Amino acid sequence: MVVVGGGAAGLSGALALGRARRRVLVVDAGDPRNAAAGHVHNYLGREGTPPAELLEIGRAEVAAYGVEVRPGRVTTATPTGAGFELTLDDGSAVGARRLLVTTGLTDVLPEIAGLAERFGNDVLHCPYCHGWEVRDRAIGIIASNAFALHGAGLWRQWSDDVTLFLNDRLELSAEDAERLAARGVTVVAGAVAEVVVEDDRLVGLRLGSGEVVPREAVVAAPQFVANSDLLTSLGLEPVAFEMNGVVFGYAVPSDANGATTVPGVWLAGNVTDLRAQVISAAAGGLNAGAMINMDLIEEETAAAVATYRKVSA
Repeated sequence: MVVVGGGAAGLSGALALGRARRRVLVVDAGDPRNAAAGHVHNYLGREGTPPAELLEIGRAEVAAYGVEVRPGRVTTATPTGAGFELTLDDGSAVGARRLLVTTGLTDVLPEIAGLAERFGNDVLHCPYCHGWEVRDRAIGIIASNAFALHGAGLWRQWSDDVTLFLNDRLELSAEDAERLAARGVTVVAGAVAEVVVEDDRLVGLRLGSGEVVPREAVVAAPQFVANSDLLTSLGLEPVAFEMNGVVFGYAVPSDANGATTVPGVWLAGNVTDLRAQVISAAAGGLNAGAMINMDLIEEETAAAVATYRKVSA
């Protein structure tokens, strides 16, 4: 059994399978999505834990059940009669009866100077992940699409000082303008050209006109794109994910248990659920791990029944 990806989803699935006495290999490329974040939030019992520390704890836990975690990247997966043959980037090959793919997603940010360099620090996208940390500060919302209206109202929960930058991406109706005004959200027209940083501290947003609007934290909505190259090679293509008619990104579909349309391949975490936070990614990994174990039990039982019938004949 091979788990591709050693984040919260992958390690959680490996933990379930290791405790089920399965032989499990986790192949981890070592580039977690939340590496830039200072802490993990909304993870009951681990609130405020640094992401790297959480992964270190997880690796130690799975190792206690005989799970091997190997650094590397799976480059190819070829179906075989017994499962899959995987090739790693070091040229080695491993076999797997089942695959759990937890390769996560890539945050594709708007092309604004200085934005990517601050992402996960004072350039944010999720209020439930970072809202508390920037409460009562001056927050700027950079519009990428119509969903920025919802974002402005949402972040207003954490601060009285919220400014929506239309960024030449959004036109307000009279009703939109009224709703924003009623909540005390300031609206700034014009394109955003640059994130302004002084002494390693975000101080504002520079508009195309040259004007700098002071802000202490910025919200920018990335497009979430599943890391799906390996899955595409197996015939599993990402599809658009929409909310309120806005495409937020692309994920590879799976059912509620993480199973895909390719027999033997399961998914968990952001590669299939773009909205999953760390705790829900871990829950998805646990669920998929349990279902994989059940699938293996069914296969083993069918083989045992066939043998039993031969012996009993």
